[in-house]
Amino acid sequence: MQLDLGSDPRTDILRRLQSALIAAFGRIVRPNDKRRVPEWVLVHGVIGAQTKTAASNASTDALLEEFGTWEAVADVCVDELEARLQRQTFPSVAAQRLKQCLKAIKDERGSVDLSHLSNLDLREAMAWLETLPGVARKNAAGVMNTSTFGRKAMVIDGHHRRIMQRMNIVPAKADTAKTYEALMPIVPPEWSAADMDEHHLLLKKLGQTYCRPRAPQCGQCPAREDCDTGQGRAG
Repeated sequence: MQLDLGSDPRTDILRRLQSALIAAFGRIVRPNDKRRVPEWVLVHGVIGAQTKTAASNASTDALLEEFGTWEAVADVCVDELEARLQRQTFPSVAAQRLKQCLKAIKDERGSVDLSHLSNLDLREAMAWLETLPGVARKNAAGVMNTSTFGRKAMVIDGHHRRIMQRMNIVPAKADTAKTYEALMPIVPPEWSAADMDEHHLLLKKLGQTYCRPRAPQCGQCPAREDCDTGQGRAG
């Protein structure tokens, strides 16, 4: 006989955390009409390393406006791409990665089109994305979750990862991929893809305000009651 061991207690912590963050910051919901197509989200992620979201948004929109299609962008030489990516923190790296990524998709698919991913299991789709140059777990999850795909994949950035480690929900020093693998099985089953997106955005807000990399403000933190680090600092 198989015993019912109940749900993982970390699932309830995530539920309480979501409620506490909404109470502290309000709702942060991405409207459906603001969701971009998967190809746009992919490009945004490939060029966006250590760059503010607004700058990457502007760069991605400008590329598509100037060249018309991602296939045309794939044919632009690296030097020209770099000249158009000066908003990015690392324009040279962004240009190289973007060129390689778009070329890889075009060579395999015949065009820069990710529609085939909608027919794949989430894990299989993520694995395919991560074979592309410049695409790691955060970007792959972003394509699946925040685009018009709207799939249940948790996007994890540095803020998200740091908070989960401090709360002892994932192993200390877990990288993005290991944090993702630890979190996905314990996400509340009733959460939609939009709930998962909001959870990430709320944690990003928490990391930018109270749970800073240095000198976290644990006394005012809305996650403190369920945070091992916050409770330890309070003691």
